[in-house]
Amino acid sequence: MSKKIAVLRANALGDFIFTLPALNALKDAFPDSEIVYLGKAWHKEYLTGRPGPIDRVEIIPPYPGVGERENYIPDEAVTEAFFERMRNENFDIAIQMHGGGFYSNPFTKKLGAKLTVGLKTPNAEPLDVNVAYVTMYSEILRFIEVVSYLGATTTNIAPTIAVTEKDLDEAYNVLKHPKDQHFVVMHPGASDLRRRWPSAYFAQIADFLAGEGYQVYLTGTGAENEVVEEIISYVNAKGDVHNLCGQLSLGGMTGLLSLADIMVSNDTGPLHLARALETPSVGIFWTVNSLTAVWMNSNLHRSLISWDPYCPLCGTDCVQPNFSTEHCAHETSFTAYVKVDEVKQALQDLLKFTEMKSAV
Repeated sequence: MSKKIAVLRANALGDFIFTLPALNALKDAFPDSEIVYLGKAWHKEYLTGRPGPIDRVEIIPPYPGVGERENYIPDEAVTEAFFERMRNENFDIAIQMHGGGFYSNPFTKKLGAKLTVGLKTPNAEPLDVNVAYVTMYSEILRFIEVVSYLGATTTNIAPTIAVTEKDLDEAYNVLKHPKDQHFVVMHPGASDLRRRWPSAYFAQIADFLAGEGYQVYLTGTGAENEVVEEIISYVNAKGDVHNLCGQLSLGGMTGLLSLADIMVSNDTGPLHLARALETPSVGIFWTVNSLTAVWMNSNLHRSLISWDPYCPLCGTDCVQPNFSTEHCAHETSFTAYVKVDEVKQALQDLLKFTEMKSAV
């Protein structure tokens, strides 16, 4: 039966990647239905014309707790116009995949769908069908559970995303060497400084990979140029290490990662994009983040985890259930416990596997 289904998930890149198995399952269960993704402007730019389960993206206006900080003051006229337009869509189902629901469940109910389904913490307003939102749990699996209550199931639990010719053209435009050149992408940034592996460690890995015959491309936003330049300042093999900060759109990044031999990254969106593209990767994680972002393929991807929960500057346990930034607001790396030799070993293992696979 054909349905019109709204999915709310106005978050960042990695958050979007984690929804893909559930969205594919939803499309398989309702193949003639229209899936409308309620997200941000970058979702619309990136997903328009890209093969996948999403038929259309609607950009939500700035809204407290849903894409903006909880204390954000919205433009009431703009938000009401948006909700009126959404109610006129006559959605059969609205699915809340945005978070625990304290802010996003009232938002979802304002869409006027015949049936609402989604995540809920104990203090959140209930939807028609509720799935308990628990912490320290796989994001991929929690979204698959949400759509399962609509009869959508899947055995394909690893996210995948399509690459377009436009993606590849943009990537080739920034490569410094011919198309057959072997290269590695390293992404040393992350919005949360606690998840950033030290720059000096990334530099040692860049030198190691250059010594193995790879060109190394460091990626990041324009705001992350400083950390990339810091890494390059530590590097010995400077001729083989290139700064691409701010030079690629998300589509171009998709093309670049699809062509790379391997990726080394902190726990951040581009790492999860590389994994959705089946590009071998070494990801560096801080403790509980490894649980929420766990991946499903150990031959292609290695997740190296810094298990120490204590702030290296003040010793506060930053994983305890009642932790808040009021107890520790230090912006420093919590992942330095992952050693350079661990990353080198993981890279060697993955490169051996990929060489073996290409020889078969």
